[in-house]
Amino acid sequence: MQINRTGSAHWEGGLKDGKGKISSQSGALKEYPYGFASRFEGVPGTNPEELIGAAHAGCFTMALSLILNEAGFTATAMDTTAKVTLESVPDGFAISAIALSLKGTVPGLDAAQFTELANKAKAGCPVSKALSAVPITLTVELA
Repeated sequence: MQINRTGSAHWEGGLKDGKGKISSQSGALKEYPYGFASRFEGVPGTNPEELIGAAHAGCFTMALSLILNEAGFTATAMDTTAKVTLESVPDGFAISAIALSLKGTVPGLDAAQFTELANKAKAGCPVSKALSAVPITLTVELA
């Protein structure tokens, strides 16, 4: 089975004075604004790092739900935050770290088991795998 999902971005202008819109195939994001100021200056709007964080937190939490079910447990609540760190490096900027933070309530599960299963989910979640090293292809067309 292969599933393809798409996200898109539209941009006009230069880096600092330009503006963009991000959309998702599902319509959950539809021409949502982003730009230099929302990425680097805290102005309202989204940015690639928070979108990666949301995707990672969501994927990891779903993977953990599966792993818990396979082990005979069901969470009554799980809340995950993914803190994505963007840093200036000699050749520009790079995502230098992603810190997942999980709080959960799982009846019948002790802390050691929860940590073990969460680490298994972190290693196996598709977004974790993609962020570790995935071939990225590029097709370019100049209009």
